[in-house]
Amino acid sequence: MKKLTYSAAAVTLAWCVWAGEPAQKPLAAATPPMGWNSYDAYDCTINEQQFRANVDVLAKELKQFGWQYAVIDFLWYNPVLGTPDDLANRKGNPDLRLDAQGHPLDKLDMDKYGRLLPSVNRFPSAANGAGFKPIADFVHAKGLKFGIHIMRGIPRQAYFERLPVLDSKYTAQDAANPRDTCPWLNYMFGIDPAKPAAQAYYDSLLKLYAGWGVDFVKVDDISAHVYRGGEIEIIRKAIDRCGRPIVLSLSPGETPLGRARHVARYANLWRMSDDFWDNWKSLLHNFDLLNAWSGWSAPDAWPDGDMLPIGHISLHAHPVGPDRLSKLTWPEHYTLMSLWSIARSPLMIGADLLSSPQRSLAFLKNKEVIAVDQRSTGNRQIRKDEQEAVWLADVPGSADKYLALFNLTTENRKVAFRFEDEMPRGKFAVRDLWAHRDLGVFEDDFGAQLDPHGAGLYRITPRQ
Repeated sequence: MKKLTYSAAAVTLAWCVWAGEPAQKPLAAATPPMGWNSYDAYDCTINEQQFRANVDVLAKELKQFGWQYAVIDFLWYNPVLGTPDDLANRKGNPDLRLDAQGHPLDKLDMDKYGRLLPSVNRFPSAANGAGFKPIADFVHAKGLKFGIHIMRGIPRQAYFERLPVLDSKYTAQDAANPRDTCPWLNYMFGIDPAKPAAQAYYDSLLKLYAGWGVDFVKVDDISAHVYRGGEIEIIRKAIDRCGRPIVLSLSPGETPLGRARHVARYANLWRMSDDFWDNWKSLLHNFDLLNAWSGWSAPDAWPDGDMLPIGHISLHAHPVGPDRLSKLTWPEHYTLMSLWSIARSPLMIGADLLSSPQRSLAFLKNKEVIAVDQRSTGNRQIRKDEQEAVWLADVPGSADKYLALFNLTTENRKVAFRFEDEMPRGKFAVRDLWAHRDLGVFEDDFGAQLDPHGAGLYRITPRQ
Protein backbone atom coordinates (compact mmCIF):
# COMPACT_ATOMS: atom_id res chain seq x y z
CA MET A 1 0.00 0.00 0.00
CA LYS A 2 1.29 3.44 -0.91
CA LYS A 3 2.13 5.56 2.11
CA LEU A 4 0.24 8.85 2.23
CA THR A 5 1.84 12.01 3.55
CA TYR A 6 0.18 15.31 4.33
CA SER A 7 1.54 18.83 4.56
CA ALA A 8 0.79 21.12 7.49
CA ALA A 9 -1.37 23.20 5.15
CA ALA A 10 -3.45 20.15 4.20
CA VAL A 11 -3.88 19.17 7.86
CA THR A 12 -4.94 22.72 8.72
CA LEU A 13 -7.41 22.76 5.83
CA ALA A 14 -8.94 19.44 6.91
CA TRP A 15 -9.22 20.60 10.52
CA CYS A 16 -11.02 23.80 9.47
CA VAL A 17 -13.49 21.86 7.33
CA TRP A 18 -14.15 19.41 10.19
CA ALA A 19 -14.68 22.32 12.58
CA GLY A 20 -17.20 23.92 10.24
CA GLU A 21 -15.04 27.03 9.82
CA PRO A 22 -13.89 28.89 6.69
CA ALA A 23 -11.25 26.64 5.17
CA GLN A 24 -8.69 29.03 3.76
CA LYS A 25 -7.78 32.71 3.62
CA PRO A 26 -7.34 34.25 0.16
CA LEU A 27 -3.91 33.33 -1.24
CA ALA A 28 -1.67 36.40 -0.93
CA ALA A 29 1.77 34.83 -0.34
CA ALA A 30 2.12 31.66 -2.40
CA THR A 31 5.87 31.73 -1.75
CA PRO A 32 7.85 33.30 1.13
CA PRO A 33 7.74 37.09 0.69
CA MET A 34 11.03 38.72 -0.33
CA GLY A 35 11.88 42.39 -0.07
CA TRP A 36 13.38 45.23 1.92
CA ASN A 37 12.34 46.71 5.28
CA SER A 38 13.59 50.01 6.69
CA TYR A 39 13.91 49.05 10.38
CA ASP A 40 17.40 47.54 10.71
CA ALA A 41 18.95 50.56 9.05
CA TYR A 42 16.67 53.50 9.94
CA ASP A 43 14.73 52.43 13.04
CA CYS A 44 11.75 54.83 13.21
CA THR A 45 13.47 57.78 11.48
CA ILE A 46 13.12 57.09 7.76
CA ASN A 47 11.77 59.88 5.57
CA GLU A 48 10.31 59.94 2.07
CA GLN A 49 13.54 60.89 0.30
CA GLN A 50 15.44 58.04 1.93
CA PHE A 51 12.68 55.54 1.26
CA ARG A 52 12.31 56.46 -2.41
CA ALA A 53 16.08 56.25 -2.88
CA ASN A 54 16.16 52.75 -1.38
CA VAL A 55 13.26 51.72 -3.60
CA ASP A 56 15.24 52.92 -6.63
CA VAL A 57 18.11 50.60 -5.68
CA LEU A 58 15.72 47.74 -4.92
CA ALA A 59 14.13 48.08 -8.36
CA LYS A 60 17.38 48.52 -10.26
CA GLU A 61 19.61 46.00 -8.48
CA LEU A 62 17.44 43.34 -6.84
CA LYS A 63 13.94 43.13 -8.33
CA GLN A 64 15.04 40.81 -11.12
CA PHE A 65 16.18 38.29 -8.49
CA GLY A 66 12.77 38.14 -6.79
CA TRP A 67 13.00 40.90 -4.16
CA GLN A 68 9.66 42.69 -4.49
CA TYR A 69 8.37 44.28 -1.24
CA ALA A 70 9.42 47.72 0.04
CA VAL A 71 8.24 48.22 3.63
CA ILE A 72 8.21 51.37 5.78
CA ASP A 73 8.63 50.23 9.38
CA PHE A 74 7.85 51.74 12.78
CA LEU A 75 6.22 55.03 13.75
CA TRP A 76 5.81 56.83 10.44
CA TYR A 77 3.02 58.88 12.06
CA ASN A 78 5.24 60.58 14.67
CA PRO A 79 6.26 63.99 13.26
CA VAL A 80 9.32 64.57 15.46
CA LEU A 81 11.17 61.35 14.65
CA GLY A 82 14.02 61.73 12.22
CA THR A 83 14.85 65.31 13.13
CA PRO A 84 18.46 66.16 14.07
CA ASP A 85 17.47 66.81 17.70
CA ASP A 86 15.72 63.48 17.93
CA LEU A 87 18.67 61.58 16.53
CA ALA A 88 21.05 63.31 18.92
CA ASN A 89 18.97 62.91 22.06
CA ARG A 90 16.83 59.79 21.82
CA LYS A 91 17.77 56.52 23.47
CA GLY A 92 15.63 53.41 23.14
CA ASN A 93 12.01 53.42 21.99
CA PRO A 94 10.45 56.90 21.66
CA ASP A 95 7.59 56.77 24.17
CA LEU A 96 5.05 59.58 24.26
CA ARG A 97 5.09 61.97 27.18
CA LEU A 98 1.98 61.39 29.30
CA ASP A 99 0.25 63.43 31.99
CA ALA A 100 -0.77 62.00 35.36
CA GLN A 101 -4.00 60.59 33.88
CA GLY A 102 -2.22 58.93 30.96
CA HIS A 103 -3.25 61.50 28.36
CA PRO A 104 -0.58 61.93 25.66
CA LEU A 105 1.18 65.29 25.66
CA ASP A 106 2.81 64.55 22.30
CA LYS A 107 0.54 64.48 19.26
CA LEU A 108 0.64 61.99 16.42
CA ASP A 109 -0.62 62.65 12.90
CA MET A 110 -4.15 61.27 12.72
CA ASP A 111 -7.40 61.74 10.83
CA LYS A 112 -10.76 62.56 12.41
CA TYR A 113 -11.58 58.85 12.67
CA GLY A 114 -8.59 57.95 14.83
CA ARG A 115 -6.53 56.48 11.99
CA LEU A 116 -2.83 57.33 12.00
CA LEU A 117 -1.45 59.16 8.97
CA PRO A 118 2.08 59.62 7.56
CA SER A 119 3.72 62.70 9.05
CA VAL A 120 3.88 65.30 6.31
CA ASN A 121 7.16 66.77 7.52
CA ARG A 122 8.75 63.33 6.93
CA PHE A 123 6.60 62.25 3.98
CA PRO A 124 5.67 65.45 2.07
CA SER A 125 3.63 63.64 -0.59
CA ALA A 126 1.14 62.66 2.15
CA ALA A 127 -0.14 66.25 2.31
CA ASN A 128 -3.81 67.11 1.77
CA GLY A 129 -5.03 63.73 2.91
CA ALA A 130 -3.10 61.75 0.28
CA GLY A 131 -1.60 59.45 2.88
CA PHE A 132 0.79 56.84 1.50
CA LYS A 133 -0.93 56.61 -1.89
CA PRO A 134 1.67 58.70 -3.78
CA ILE A 135 4.49 56.57 -2.35
CA ALA A 136 2.58 53.35 -3.08
CA ASP A 137 2.02 54.54 -6.65
CA PHE A 138 5.75 55.22 -6.95
CA VAL A 139 6.60 51.74 -5.66
CA HIS A 140 4.06 50.08 -7.96
CA ALA A 141 5.39 52.01 -10.98
CA LYS A 142 8.75 50.35 -10.27
CA GLY A 143 7.11 46.91 -10.50
CA LEU A 144 7.36 46.42 -6.72
CA LYS A 145 4.90 46.06 -3.83
CA PHE A 146 4.44 48.44 -0.91
CA GLY A 147 4.17 47.64 2.80
CA ILE A 148 3.85 49.39 6.15
CA HIS A 149 4.35 48.56 9.83
CA ILE A 150 1.69 49.27 12.46
CA MET A 151 1.34 48.76 16.18
CA ARG A 152 -1.72 46.72 17.11
CA GLY A 153 -4.69 48.43 18.74
CA ILE A 154 -6.07 51.96 18.72
CA PRO A 155 -4.09 55.15 19.43
CA ARG A 156 -4.20 56.37 23.01
CA GLN A 157 -4.75 59.83 21.52
CA ALA A 158 -7.90 58.71 19.66
CA TYR A 159 -9.26 57.16 22.86
CA PHE A 160 -8.91 60.28 24.97
CA GLU A 161 -10.26 62.50 22.19
CA ARG A 162 -13.29 60.19 21.82
CA LEU A 163 -12.92 60.15 18.04
CA PRO A 164 -15.65 58.43 16.02
CA VAL A 165 -15.06 55.18 14.14
CA LEU A 166 -15.75 55.56 10.42
CA ASP A 167 -19.11 54.24 9.15
CA SER A 168 -20.29 53.17 12.58
CA LYS A 169 -22.10 54.38 15.69
CA TYR A 170 -18.99 53.79 17.81
CA THR A 171 -16.12 55.86 19.16
CA ALA A 172 -12.55 54.86 19.88
CA GLN A 173 -13.52 54.39 23.53
CA ASP A 174 -16.02 51.71 22.51
CA ALA A 175 -13.27 49.72 20.78
CA ALA A 176 -10.33 50.15 23.14
CA ASN A 177 -9.22 48.26 26.24
CA PRO A 178 -7.07 50.74 28.22
CA ARG A 179 -5.78 47.95 30.47
CA ASP A 180 -4.17 46.25 27.48
CA THR A 181 -0.96 48.06 26.57
CA CYS A 182 2.29 47.24 24.82
CA PRO A 183 5.04 46.59 27.40
CA TRP A 184 7.66 48.52 25.45
CA LEU A 185 5.81 51.38 23.69
CA ASN A 186 2.97 53.53 25.05
CA TYR A 187 1.32 54.82 21.86
CA MET A 188 -1.62 52.42 21.75
CA PHE A 189 -4.37 50.80 23.75
CA GLY A 190 -5.32 47.27 22.82
CA ILE A 191 -8.79 46.49 21.52
CA ASP A 192 -11.43 44.23 23.03
CA PRO A 193 -12.10 41.53 20.38
CA ALA A 194 -15.55 40.88 21.86
CA LYS A 195 -16.73 44.40 21.02
CA PRO A 196 -18.26 45.12 17.58
CA ALA A 197 -16.53 48.51 17.74
CA ALA A 198 -13.15 46.76 17.54
CA GLN A 199 -14.04 45.10 14.24
CA ALA A 200 -15.45 48.38 12.94
CA TYR A 201 -12.22 50.18 13.77
CA TYR A 202 -9.99 47.63 12.04
CA ASP A 203 -12.37 47.58 9.06
CA SER A 204 -11.91 51.35 8.75
CA LEU A 205 -8.14 50.98 9.08
CA LEU A 206 -7.80 48.36 6.34
CA LYS A 207 -10.18 50.31 4.13
CA LEU A 208 -7.78 53.24 4.40
CA TYR A 209 -4.74 51.08 3.65
CA ALA A 210 -6.43 49.47 0.65
CA GLY A 211 -7.20 52.93 -0.70
CA TRP A 212 -3.54 53.86 -0.37
CA GLY A 213 -2.53 50.75 -2.32
CA VAL A 214 -0.84 48.90 0.55
CA ASP A 215 0.17 45.30 -0.29
CA PHE A 216 1.75 44.22 3.02
CA VAL A 217 0.95 45.05 6.65
CA LYS A 218 3.33 44.11 9.47
CA VAL A 219 1.46 44.18 12.79
CA ASP A 220 3.64 44.52 15.89
CA ASP A 221 3.14 43.52 19.55
CA ILE A 222 0.69 40.77 18.61
CA SER A 223 2.21 37.30 18.26
CA ALA A 224 4.55 36.92 21.25
CA HIS A 225 4.81 37.89 24.93
CA VAL A 226 1.01 37.51 24.87
CA TYR A 227 -0.45 35.85 21.76
CA ARG A 228 -3.39 38.06 20.71
CA GLY A 229 -5.49 35.49 18.86
CA GLY A 230 -8.74 37.44 18.96
CA GLU A 231 -7.15 40.58 17.55
CA ILE A 232 -5.40 38.56 14.83
CA GLU A 233 -8.78 37.15 13.76
CA ILE A 234 -10.31 40.63 13.59
CA ILE A 235 -7.43 41.93 11.47
CA ARG A 236 -7.76 38.97 9.11
CA LYS A 237 -11.48 39.64 8.71
CA ALA A 238 -10.79 43.32 8.01
CA ILE A 239 -8.24 42.40 5.35
CA ASP A 240 -10.65 39.99 3.71
CA ARG A 241 -13.30 42.74 3.61
CA CYS A 242 -11.08 45.56 2.33
CA GLY A 243 -11.17 44.57 -1.33
CA ARG A 244 -7.41 44.28 -1.80
CA PRO A 245 -5.10 41.27 -1.33
CA ILE A 246 -2.88 42.37 1.57
CA VAL A 247 -0.20 40.16 3.12
CA LEU A 248 -0.51 39.93 6.91
CA SER A 249 2.79 39.70 8.80
CA LEU A 250 2.85 39.25 12.59
CA SER A 251 5.61 40.42 14.92
CA PRO A 252 7.55 39.91 17.09
CA GLY A 253 8.50 36.33 18.01
CA GLU A 254 8.82 33.88 19.49
CA THR A 255 5.29 32.99 18.45
CA PRO A 256 4.12 30.06 20.63
CA LEU A 257 4.41 26.79 18.74
CA GLY A 258 1.22 25.68 20.45
CA ARG A 259 -0.66 28.31 18.41
CA ALA A 260 0.70 27.02 15.09
CA ARG A 261 -2.66 25.91 13.71
CA HIS A 262 -4.27 29.24 14.57
CA VAL A 263 -1.52 31.48 13.25
CA ALA A 264 -1.17 29.46 10.03
CA ARG A 265 -4.86 29.90 9.40
CA TYR A 266 -5.04 33.67 9.93
CA ALA A 267 -1.61 35.11 9.05
CA ASN A 268 0.55 34.91 5.94
CA LEU A 269 3.82 35.04 7.89
CA TRP A 270 4.71 35.29 11.55
CA ARG A 271 7.89 35.80 13.48
CA MET A 272 9.10 32.60 15.12
CA SER A 273 12.15 34.40 16.54
CA ASP A 274 12.68 37.51 18.58
CA ASP A 275 14.47 40.41 16.87
CA PHE A 276 17.37 38.86 14.97
CA TRP A 277 20.68 40.72 14.78
CA ASP A 278 24.16 40.19 13.42
CA ASN A 279 25.65 37.81 15.97
CA TRP A 280 26.37 34.09 15.98
CA LYS A 281 24.41 33.32 19.15
CA SER A 282 21.15 34.49 17.56
CA LEU A 283 21.91 32.68 14.33
CA LEU A 284 22.66 29.43 16.14
CA HIS A 285 19.41 29.69 18.13
CA ASN A 286 17.41 30.01 14.92
CA PHE A 287 18.47 26.53 13.80
CA ASP A 288 16.30 25.10 16.56
CA LEU A 289 13.43 27.53 15.98
CA LEU A 290 13.31 26.95 12.23
CA ASN A 291 13.49 23.21 12.80
CA ALA A 292 10.58 23.33 15.25
CA TRP A 293 8.44 25.29 12.79
CA SER A 294 9.49 23.49 9.60
CA GLY A 295 6.35 21.35 9.43
CA TRP A 296 4.19 24.47 9.22
CA SER A 297 5.70 26.10 6.15
CA ALA A 298 3.12 26.11 3.37
CA PRO A 299 1.74 28.46 0.70
CA ASP A 300 0.31 31.50 2.49
CA ALA A 301 1.74 30.41 5.87
CA TRP A 302 5.43 31.11 6.48
CA PRO A 303 7.33 30.99 9.79
CA ASP A 304 9.60 34.04 9.69
CA GLY A 305 13.19 34.09 10.94
CA ASP A 306 13.22 37.93 10.79
CA MET A 307 15.17 40.34 8.63
CA LEU A 308 18.58 39.78 7.10
CA PRO A 309 21.16 42.08 8.78
CA ILE A 310 23.44 42.06 5.74
CA GLY A 311 25.24 45.28 4.76
CA HIS A 312 25.06 48.70 6.45
CA ILE A 313 22.74 48.70 9.49
CA SER A 314 21.85 50.79 12.56
CA LEU A 315 22.48 54.16 10.91
CA HIS A 316 23.13 56.94 13.45
CA ALA A 317 23.38 54.22 16.13
CA HIS A 318 19.69 53.28 15.88
CA PRO A 319 17.94 50.93 16.51
CA VAL A 320 20.48 48.50 18.05
CA GLY A 321 24.20 49.05 18.54
CA PRO A 322 26.59 51.38 16.74
CA ASP A 323 26.40 52.43 13.11
CA ARG A 324 28.14 49.51 11.37
CA LEU A 325 28.47 47.01 8.62
CA SER A 326 27.07 43.63 9.64
CA LYS A 327 29.24 41.95 12.28
CA LEU A 328 28.55 38.53 10.78
CA THR A 329 31.68 37.01 9.27
CA TRP A 330 31.38 36.11 5.60
CA PRO A 331 31.11 32.40 6.40
CA GLU A 332 28.28 33.35 8.78
CA HIS A 333 26.64 35.27 5.92
CA TYR A 334 26.54 32.00 3.97
CA THR A 335 25.10 30.16 6.97
CA LEU A 336 22.39 32.79 7.43
CA MET A 337 21.24 32.83 3.82
CA SER A 338 21.56 29.06 3.39
CA LEU A 339 19.54 28.37 6.55
CA TRP A 340 16.80 30.89 5.79
CA SER A 341 16.54 29.47 2.25
CA ILE A 342 16.52 25.74 3.08
CA ALA A 343 13.91 26.47 5.83
CA ARG A 344 11.85 28.67 3.48
CA SER A 345 11.79 31.70 5.73
CA PRO A 346 10.62 35.00 4.25
CA LEU A 347 13.61 37.04 3.08
CA MET A 348 13.59 40.71 4.09
CA ILE A 349 16.74 42.76 3.71
CA GLY A 350 17.34 45.02 6.69
CA ALA A 351 20.30 47.08 5.48
CA ASP A 352 20.49 50.52 3.93
CA LEU A 353 20.70 49.77 0.21
CA LEU A 354 22.21 53.18 -0.53
CA SER A 355 25.39 52.73 1.51
CA SER A 356 25.86 48.96 1.70
CA PRO A 357 28.94 47.61 -0.10
CA GLN A 358 28.48 46.08 -3.54
CA ARG A 359 29.68 42.79 -2.09
CA SER A 360 26.63 42.78 0.20
CA LEU A 361 24.24 43.49 -2.67
CA ALA A 362 25.91 40.89 -4.91
CA PHE A 363 25.47 38.31 -2.16
CA LEU A 364 21.68 38.75 -2.48
CA LYS A 365 21.60 38.06 -6.24
CA ASN A 366 22.14 34.32 -6.39
CA LYS A 367 19.16 32.92 -8.32
CA GLU A 368 20.00 29.29 -7.55
CA VAL A 369 20.05 29.94 -3.81
CA ILE A 370 16.87 32.02 -3.94
CA ALA A 371 15.14 29.18 -5.82
CA VAL A 372 15.64 26.96 -2.76
CA ASP A 373 13.71 29.46 -0.65
CA GLN A 374 11.00 30.05 -3.22
CA ARG A 375 10.38 26.62 -4.75
CA SER A 376 11.55 23.77 -2.49
CA THR A 377 9.24 21.48 -0.49
CA GLY A 378 9.59 18.95 2.33
CA ASN A 379 12.13 21.14 4.10
CA ARG A 380 13.61 19.44 7.16
CA GLN A 381 16.58 19.28 9.47
CA ILE A 382 18.21 15.84 9.18
CA ARG A 383 20.52 16.21 12.15
CA LYS A 384 22.19 18.76 14.38
CA ASP A 385 24.69 18.55 17.21
CA GLU A 386 27.27 20.91 18.67
CA GLN A 387 29.53 20.51 15.64
CA GLU A 388 27.32 20.44 12.56
CA ALA A 389 23.86 20.57 11.09
CA VAL A 390 22.38 19.09 7.92
CA TRP A 391 19.16 20.17 6.20
CA LEU A 392 17.44 18.61 3.20
CA ALA A 393 14.56 19.63 0.91
CA ASP A 394 12.83 18.26 -2.16
CA VAL A 395 13.00 19.77 -5.63
CA PRO A 396 9.41 19.74 -6.97
CA GLY A 397 8.85 17.74 -10.14
CA SER A 398 12.05 15.73 -9.84
CA ALA A 399 13.93 13.19 -7.73
CA ASP A 400 16.54 15.86 -6.91
CA LYS A 401 17.21 17.17 -3.42
CA TYR A 402 18.57 20.40 -2.00
CA LEU A 403 21.23 19.83 0.65
CA ALA A 404 22.59 22.35 3.18
CA LEU A 405 25.68 21.55 5.25
CA PHE A 406 26.64 23.70 8.25
CA ASN A 407 29.82 23.85 10.31
CA LEU A 408 28.83 25.09 13.77
CA THR A 409 32.37 25.07 15.21
CA THR A 410 35.13 27.68 15.29
CA GLU A 411 37.52 25.49 13.27
CA ASN A 412 37.65 24.43 9.63
CA ARG A 413 35.80 21.16 9.41
CA LYS A 414 34.47 18.65 6.91
CA VAL A 415 30.70 18.09 7.08
CA ALA A 416 29.31 15.10 5.19
CA PHE A 417 25.94 13.65 4.19
CA ARG A 418 25.39 9.94 3.51
CA PHE A 419 22.99 9.55 0.59
CA GLU A 420 21.29 6.35 1.74
CA ASP A 421 20.11 8.04 4.93
CA GLU A 422 17.42 9.76 2.85
CA MET A 423 17.55 8.32 -0.69
CA PRO A 424 17.90 4.98 -2.50
CA ARG A 425 21.49 3.82 -2.78
CA GLY A 426 23.23 4.98 -5.95
CA LYS A 427 25.34 7.69 -7.55
CA PHE A 428 24.53 11.37 -7.40
CA ALA A 429 25.70 14.47 -9.24
CA VAL A 430 26.31 17.41 -6.92
CA ARG A 431 26.09 21.09 -7.85
CA ASP A 432 27.36 23.91 -5.62
CA LEU A 433 24.59 26.53 -5.73
CA TRP A 434 26.67 29.32 -4.21
CA ALA A 435 29.49 28.82 -6.72
CA HIS A 436 27.23 27.89 -9.70
CA ARG A 437 29.55 24.93 -10.28
CA ASP A 438 29.08 21.21 -10.88
CA LEU A 439 31.30 19.26 -8.48
CA GLY A 440 31.05 15.81 -10.09
CA VAL A 441 29.36 12.48 -9.38
CA PHE A 442 29.58 10.92 -5.90
CA GLU A 443 28.67 7.55 -4.44
CA ASP A 444 27.83 6.70 -0.82
CA ASP A 445 28.25 10.23 0.50
CA PHE A 446 29.20 13.83 -0.18
CA GLY A 447 31.13 16.12 2.12
CA ALA A 448 32.59 19.62 2.04
CA GLN A 449 35.36 21.35 3.95
CA LEU A 450 33.68 24.37 5.52
CA ASP A 451 34.99 27.52 7.16
CA PRO A 452 34.27 28.18 10.85
CA HIS A 453 30.54 28.92 11.17
CA GLY A 454 30.30 28.37 7.42
CA ALA A 455 27.83 26.59 5.14
CA GLY A 456 27.40 25.02 1.74
CA LEU A 457 24.21 24.69 -0.31
CA TYR A 458 23.91 22.04 -3.04
CA ARG A 459 21.59 20.33 -5.50
CA ILE A 460 21.83 16.55 -5.66
CA THR A 461 20.68 14.71 -8.79
CA PRO A 462 20.41 10.87 -9.05
CA ARG A 463 22.62 9.25 -11.73
CA GLN A 464 22.30 5.69 -13.07
